[in-house]
Amino acid sequence: MRDVTGARQDLVRGYCAACGSTVSRAFRPGPDGRPDAVCPRCGSLERHRFLSLLLGVLAPDLRDLDTVVEIAPSRQSKVLLDRVEARRRISLDAGYDAREVDALASLTQLPLRDGSVDLLVCYHVLEHVPDDCAAMREIARVLSPRGIALLEVPIRTGVVTEEDPSATPDERIRRFGQRDHVRWYGDDFDTRLSAAGLSSLRVTPPALVGEAAVAWFRLMPHEVVWVVHPGSVCVSPMLAGGSGSGLTAAFDAVLADLDRTRDLLGRARARADRLAAQRDSLRARLAEVSAPQGHHVAGVLTRLRRATHL
Repeated sequence: MRDVTGARQDLVRGYCAACGSTVSRAFRPGPDGRPDAVCPRCGSLERHRFLSLLLGVLAPDLRDLDTVVEIAPSRQSKVLLDRVEARRRISLDAGYDAREVDALASLTQLPLRDGSVDLLVCYHVLEHVPDDCAAMREIARVLSPRGIALLEVPIRTGVVTEEDPSATPDERIRRFGQRDHVRWYGDDFDTRLSAAGLSSLRVTPPALVGEAAVAWFRLMPHEVVWVVHPGSVCVSPMLAGGSGSGLTAAFDAVLADLDRTRDLLGRARARADRLAAQRDSLRARLAEVSAPQGHHVAGVLTRLRRATHL
């Protein structure tokens, strides 16, 4: 017989915001072995699920878009951006691998008109580019006045950016974590964006949706995405513990209701298991009691049949 805890373990373990699925089995480990990283249904990582939530929050600003651009797309991110209503979607890559894109192009020389892009997504690309300042200026150039760019880079807090485009592949692995990385960004990343003509806001999952939702959606608490607009202002970061986006309280309330519902369902399942066990026990006892009586009745009937034949 299962207890309440066992019953609750049979319930939904999380929700993938990328594919919109409730997941009853465990999320798989990530490429670096981190737990609960990969959705078992769509293969999304934490950054894809957070991107889906960000696009939902930004939805009022993403109406009637002309052009959406993604730099170095992934299979999961492409699906998310296909949901954004736009007259034109363009995917670009400099040729790091064999991804299917609309055109091969460097981030430092985008084949796009000035002010023509309403949404640009550039995740984990700038750390590969030797002249990242030129790349940032290109992003500023192609963004429309209403344009938004979503950027993500590897960053260390409390230090300035460390970079060395001339480093050998082995040295890059040692200093920057990958053979094709040329830098680790630091606290001056926002200053670099500002110098390129981009206003930036740092957003983290806990600040956007709250700690409870971070666990529910299987996000990385320390992930940082920069929401960028044309301009040169560094907005105070929306970090964990801040005022949040207004969604935190709503998610907390919904998840609290879900926890209560799961607890009630777990209790109901445990009670059903107890009743089923009691029913099976009664059936067994009835079978034991009725068996001797059945043999006695059969014997009486046999004697009566014999007597009638005398």
